[in-house]
Amino acid sequence: MRVCQLSALLVVSCVSAPKASKGPVRVVAIDPGHPSEVSSGAEVQNGTTEVHTAWVIAIELQALLRARGYSVVMTKSRENEVVRNVARAQVGNRANALLMVRLHCDASTDSGYALYYPDRIGRSEGKTGPTADVMRGSAAAAESLLAGMAPVLAGKLKNGGVRGDSKTLVGSRQGALTGSVWSQIPVVLVEMVTLSNARDASFIKSSAGRALMARAIANGVDRYFARN
Repeated sequence: MRVCQLSALLVVSCVSAPKASKGPVRVVAIDPGHPSEVSSGAEVQNGTTEVHTAWVIAIELQALLRARGYSVVMTKSRENEVVRNVARAQVGNRANALLMVRLHCDASTDSGYALYYPDRIGRSEGKTGPTADVMRGSAAAAESLLAGMAPVLAGKLKNGGVRGDSKTLVGSRQGALTGSVWSQIPVVLVEMVTLSNARDASFIKSSAGRALMARAIANGVDRYFARN
């Protein structure tokens, strides 16, 4: 808006009025899992794939977070773009994001969703990390995301809770997942469903299921930022 004043010489002088402050920008990085050096994520399980599921939910989550006032960066620009895990972490680091949310799907004899965070220092490709601050922030973020997700997904999917990276296959070997080792910001990996479970796959293949998952994660992000 511009405020105009009439001078003694009848010349109109216009100056810009100060804009209302919108507060600090909250930047969130979204990492739709695969393809990477580890896996293509293209194995078909119960009629869908991990890479496709992660991508379509990432797009829905991106729209939801932007509508809620967040700035969002994505680690890749298309579904089948190959991005190494170190590079994915560096996207969030360079953007000065306040949180990295990694989207994946599990394959096991179990079912439901679970959230992972770095619970110990690891080593990957010559790098040791993450720092104690990143681990603390990641643990807090994982708990916040779970608290936001659980009410939305209650009765739909089994709640697998919060777990450390060291409970994963790669994490047990390295100490932490590669994306966690290289991350300079709080990072949480969400195993959204167990695709090898037919019921889970049916849920996440439906438009209603995908919308619920995106909303659940967005609510968790809101909860995290409300506490920080």
